[in-house]
Amino acid sequence: MGSDVEDAKMPLLDHLVELRRRLMYSVGGFLVCFFVSYYFAADIFNFLLQPLADIWEGDESRRLIFTAMHEKFFTDIKVAFFAGAFIAFPVIANQIWMFIAPGLYKHEKRAFLPFLIATPILFFIGGAFVYYFVFPVAWPFFASFEQQGAEGTMAIALEPKVNEYLSLVMRLIFAFGLSFELPVVMTLLARAGIMTSDGMRKKRRYAILLAFVAAAILTPPDPLSQIGLALPIILLYEISIYCAILIERSRAKREASDDSDSETEDA
Repeated sequence: MGSDVEDAKMPLLDHLVELRRRLMYSVGGFLVCFFVSYYFAADIFNFLLQPLADIWEGDESRRLIFTAMHEKFFTDIKVAFFAGAFIAFPVIANQIWMFIAPGLYKHEKRAFLPFLIATPILFFIGGAFVYYFVFPVAWPFFASFEQQGAEGTMAIALEPKVNEYLSLVMRLIFAFGLSFELPVVMTLLARAGIMTSDGMRKKRRYAILLAFVAAAILTPPDPLSQIGLALPIILLYEISIYCAILIERSRAKREASDDSDSETEDA
């Protein structure tokens, strides 16, 4: 009995050792990307700042400020953290794949690998969408609340703080990037049999409502950002329905093929 217990422990210990090794590689890859990103933190921040700089182009008096001694330093740390995590994701995803792949069947590997590849791509598309389409619309809207000084009124000028600007930008990028993962999540649920295309169609009205609720929670309280996030979510939900249909067709063909093979063997 003691020998059986020892035999049962060995695979678990092997898995733990392998898990530790993959975690060490992942952390090491992230740290390398973090320090490289910190070296270019100013350039990355200026890139994130460019949509705001475009609407103030030609006005040399415009500036961003920081009011705490350590604020800019910690802002650069945050920039390096976000950039390092994004750059290191392929390394981390590869380590995840190398850890779980030996325990998967060949058809399971074919099913899981596309989702692992699609995750960073869809997140990047979501971030690019908010950077190139939402920021150029949202920033002029926010800046329009400035007020010129006149008799009896005081001037109200926009002077963003560097940490607040970064927090707003990263919040929007994260919100849009996460929302663009909807086809991956819904397709996985469909593959697992938890969701069906018919069920998604019947719940379409609730999905539209939840899209606007999520947009109201994840974005600043302005209609442009909320509509800019809600509409892509609704479109991605429709894409998820189409992906579920493809999965159901593929499953039906496979089951029909299995039934025909079993009938042939019985004959």
